[in-house]
Amino acid sequence: MKKISSVEDLQVYRKLCVLHLEINDITINFPEFELYELGAQLRKSSNAAPASIAQGWNNKHLSLEVIHKVLGELSGTKHYLKIAFKKCYIEQSKYADLIRQCDECERLLNSLEKSIYWRSKPSPFTKYQFTANNNRKQ
Repeated sequence: MKKISSVEDLQVYRKLCVLHLEINDITINFPEFELYELGAQLRKSSNAAPASIAQGWNNKHLSLEVIHKVLGELSGTKHYLKIAFKKCYIEQSKYADLIRQCDECERLLNSLEKSIYWRSKPSPFTKYQFTANNNRKQ
């Protein structure tokens, strides 16, 4: 497994960036009156997810709270995509592909959440000090 040394090494971050760029391209073709309504909401929510991960990474604090925030933004993005599809601004095949990408990012975020959770739990061995002859002291 490759060592993660920057936020760009996180697969979920890269996929969220690609998702945002695709959504941005789609919203440009929305009707003019929706560019600053639904289009802006979609662009904002889809950009907030990778931005939150980048901010958390740069603050050296990619925490469960950050992951939960990103999952919330991703849910918002899925909602806005659904509304855009119901208003016939997105073709069914493109909508299905974007939802599939959202679901994939959600799975990756859930895996990252589990990893952060288990790394944050203290080891059961940390409360014992071991001496040279393996007698433990509490």
